[in-house]
Amino acid sequence: MKKSKVLLVEDDPNINKLVTDFLNHSNYEVFPFSDGPEALEHVKARGLPHIALIDLALPTYHGFEVSSRLKSMADVPIIFITANNDTDTIVQGLKKYAEDFISKPFELRELEARIQVVLARMPSLDYASEPVIEIDNNLNIDFAHNRITLGGKAMGLTPTESILLHVLLRNAGRVVENRMLIARVWPNEDVYEDTLRVHMHRLRRKLEADSHHPHYIRTERGIGYMFTVRPPESANIAMENEDEASNG
Repeated sequence: MKKSKVLLVEDDPNINKLVTDFLNHSNYEVFPFSDGPEALEHVKARGLPHIALIDLALPTYHGFEVSSRLKSMADVPIIFITANNDTDTIVQGLKKYAEDFISKPFELRELEARIQVVLARMPSLDYASEPVIEIDNNLNIDFAHNRITLGGKAMGLTPTESILLHVLLRNAGRVVENRMLIARVWPNEDVYEDTLRVHMHRLRRKLEADSHHPHYIRTERGIGYMFTVRPPESANIAMENEDEASNG
C-alpha cells in the first residue's frame, strides 16, 4: 500500500519535528514546512498531497490564505492545527476550507486518528502526488498549475474547473451526485444545479475533443456526473473490433 502524503505547514520547530517524526513512523510520508510560500512551491513542483495539516498563525501567510491557495488548485482535505480557540475563527475555517481542526496542545495519537477519519471519507488518488497526472495517451492534468494538456495542446483551467475535475477524478468510475459536487466546490455558498451545469459545460469544452460526445465526463441525468477512462487494453480491443467490422 502506498503511503499517504501529508503536507505539514507549522512554524513551531518543536511541533513540526514531533508531528513529522510521529507520522513518518506511522507509515505516512510527511513534507514539513515552516511557512506557506515554500509549502505551496513544493506542491507546484512535486504534486498534491493526500491531506494538509496547516497552522493558522504562520509568518507570511495566514493559514486561511495558505488553504485558499491550495484549494484553488484542487479539493485537498485540510486539518487546521491551531492555538486559536476563537469560535468565530474556527467556524469560518471549517465552513470555507477545513474538514477538521485540532487545538494545541494535542496528543499525536489524536491527530493521527483525525487524519485517518478524514482520509477514510475522501477517496484517494493513487497518483495524487504526481506533479502531472497522465490519464491516458491523450490527456494530462497538472492541478497545481490549473492546466491540462489534451492531444498535445495545453489549456488553462479556472480554479473552479480544477476543483471540479479533481473531485470527479478522485471518484473515477463512480457517479458523483450534483449536491456533493456543489458542496465540495462551493462550500458555504448558495449555488444551484444550473451553476454547476454551466461550469461543467465549460470544463467539457476544454477537456473533450467532442463535447457533444464526451469521453471523460459522462452525465447521469438528474443525478450527477462520472469521470471515466477506457483502459488502454479495452481501447485497443475496441479499435481492433471496429477495424474487423469495417473490413468485414
